[in-house]
Amino acid sequence: MDSNAKKTALRMIPYGLYVLTAGSEDGRVAAATVNWVTQASFEPPLVVVGVKADSETHALIKDTGSFALNVLGKEQQSLAFAFFKPAQVEGNTISGEPFRTGKSGAPLLENTPAFVECNLVGSVEKGDHSVFVGEVVEAGVAVQPPGRPDLATLHLSDLGEKTFYGG
Repeated sequence: MDSNAKKTALRMIPYGLYVLTAGSEDGRVAAATVNWVTQASFEPPLVVVGVKADSETHALIKDTGSFALNVLGKEQQSLAFAFFKPAQVEGNTISGEPFRTGKSGAPLLENTPAFVECNLVGSVEKGDHSVFVGEVVEAGVAVQPPGRPDLATLHLSDLGEKTFYGG
């Protein structure tokens, strides 16, 4: 296989950006920008997310059995970059962003346009990322998007020509 062709072809798959969060009853919190996300079922509502296997977020999701996806809006590039590095919790902020605890125990970022909370119902652990399947147990929209909801989401391509993940 031509490695450059593989990389280019895989990078042509469009990705939205989300901050994946998890939290435990003993106060541990993890958060990371992710982009390998999709809805997988209407009934029950399921989403899948690819999570780096050696990350704190991966370990905490496995530990707690729940997570939240905080949807990033079009103008939230700085939030995406903030969660590319390990999250720092200080009071009720994660990496400087205010949050509240959701029903699942996962942090919900206060300044994102929408969120979904999920209970982990399955996983595939292969390679350097695991695929977690979550059943949506709660969702919220802080800002009703004008027009198509999918056009309000920040995409990886919105971070500039030199920012890639995948391939």
